[in-house]
Formats: sequence, structure tokens, C-alpha cells
Amino acid sequence: MELDIPLLKQICEIAGAPGFEKRIRDLVIELVTPLVDEVKTDNLGNVIAVKKSENNPDNKKVMVAAHIDEIGFMVTHIEEGGFLRFHTLGGFDPKTLTAQRVIVHGKTDLVGVMGSKPIHVMTAEEKTKIPKSTDYFIDLGMTKEEVEKYVSVGDPITRERELIEMGDCVNCKSIDNRVSVFILIEALRKLKNHPYDVYAVFTVQEELGIRGANVAAHGINPDFGIALDTTIAFDVPGAQAHEKITELGKGTAIKIMDAMTVCDYRMVAFMKKTATEHQIKWQPEILTAGGTDTAGVQRMGKQGAIAGAISIPTRHLHQVIEMAHKEDIHHSILLLNACLENMDQYDWGH
Repeated sequence: MELDIPLLKQICEIAGAPGFEKRIRDLVIELVTPLVDEVKTDNLGNVIAVKKSENNPDNKKVMVAAHIDEIGFMVTHIEEGGFLRFHTLGGFDPKTLTAQRVIVHGKTDLVGVMGSKPIHVMTAEEKTKIPKSTDYFIDLGMTKEEVEKYVSVGDPITRERELIEMGDCVNCKSIDNRVSVFILIEALRKLKNHPYDVYAVFTVQEELGIRGANVAAHGINPDFGIALDTTIAFDVPGAQAHEKITELGKGTAIKIMDAMTVCDYRMVAFMKKTATEHQIKWQPEILTAGGTDTAGVQRMGKQGAIAGAISIPTRHLHQVIEMAHKEDIHHSILLLNACLENMDQYDWGH
């Protein structure tokens, strides 16, 4: 098993807050264009890469969705002293903002730090209070006059953290969902003899409510759908067995349901059968909170789609230290390819 770690690093580290995906979108277009028959971008900013089947008399379409946006922030106010106030773009646990570096994407990129009230001057009550995102500000180390030369209200902000290898894992900000972008690109690179037309869609604004997937699915109107996204691996000290959702190193995860989708039982059965026949390590996923592009792919086509999801177990989700196991990533690529190449071999009528 060999993963292209430099490519994964490039994909994970590049900026792309929801609604501001241009940098990652341009990279995706550059990477997928040699691998497919057609690449287009819709008005919302989704990248739709089409790989035609050589023999598809019924014009069946499979949509595979991987969102390119990452959780981030937006500048809302520049205070005296040059400090920035911000609004979150996506779901954050506020305590994870403490002591982090960020990148403000104004006229130029500026590194800033998340600041908050020092513990030394907190009251006893403040020390026990659960932090809120509004307790934090961004310090650029510059005067207000200097800041205003480069930064405006409405500019996006992303988190600063490089990808490293740790044991059998990779660790970075934005493993959610850049690891899926990597998986989809690598799957397209390996894909052969697929019976149906494959629409590989690199979606935008998933973190704000699967907006890109909704629009793309409506336009494509797929017969089948597969979403690629991370899922919780809560296999850590103190976790009860029923709380783990998935575990690192136990293989790719086949989604059964999340808070927004009950996956089509036929797609779940097909994925399980395909994984078993191809000796692909897998584990089931039931996520009772949170949703993915699966919902948009399944419901927003004109007739709906037989849809499911391949999920990548990830620890420390929505932090800058997200961690995924390299073997799970590898098996996710294998399962996606096997599904796309054998989709016509399954009896979808039962």
C-alpha cells in the first residue's frame, strides 16, 4: 500500500473556506482534467468531472460527491488595535480555538493567532465558564491602520496547520474533507471498465448545509449516488463501545445512516457484498448526529438516486489535529473503484 502523501498534503493544506473555495477548486481542476473526458464548473462553484462509459446503452449515471470546502471563519469587524472579530463558517467546538494560528485571506495572506482573555486576569467564575466563539479575537500583530491596508470585512479565514505522518496515520487540519477529495482523484486515476457514466463532483459549501451537492444533484439527476466524507472515530480513552461509531485501522466505513440520510438498503448491501468479494476491509457506520452530501445526492435529483456513502474514520473531527489511518484511506479508494466498476453486476430491483 503506497499513498501519494505529497499530493494528500497539498490538497489538505490549501485554503478553501465555505463560499471561498477558489484555490482548492483550481487545484482540483488541474489534477482531474487529465483523468476524465469533461470538466465543468457550475454557477455555485462545484467542479463536475465526467468520465464516460464505453458501453452504456441506458445512459445510467453515477454521481460521486466529495466536498472541497473546510470549516473556517469570516472577518466581521476590525477593532481598535487591529484586532479582528469573526463569524464561524461551519461547526466549531469553541474550546478548540484556543492558542491556534489562522490565515486571514485579504489582499495578501496574513498569519494571525486566536487570542482570548488570559487566565491570570479571569475571575473565578470566568475560569469555569464554557468558552464561546465570541470570546476569541484574531491578533495580527499589526496596528489597525496597517491591518486595513490588507483586510476587509467579509474576508475569509482558514486554520494554519501542516500535514504530518504519525505512525500509521496522517494528521492535519481539514482531513475533513480533503482526504475524500484525494480518494476521488486517486479513484479516477485507477478507474477502468466502468459500466455507467461517472460524474465525480467536488462540491462546495457542504459545511454550511450541503448546498453544493443539492445543486449538483439537481442538475445531474443521477441514477446512483455515492458520497465520500469523513466520519467520527471515537476510539479513544473513556469511550464506551457503543459510542465509537468507527475505529481507526478497521477499514473503510459503509454508511448505513446519519442524521440527514437513511442510505438506500440496496446500496448498503451492494457495498458490503463488493467489499467482501474484493477482500476490502470495512466496518459499518451509523452516525446519529451530523450529515453529509449523501442527503443531497439521494434526494435532489428529479427522480431521486439509489445512494449511499463511503466514510473515512477520523479522530478529532473539526479540530486542527484531525487524524486518519493510511490503510483506511487505501481501502476507501479500493471500495470506490470496485463499486464503480461492478455496479451493473448487482440486482437493483430487489
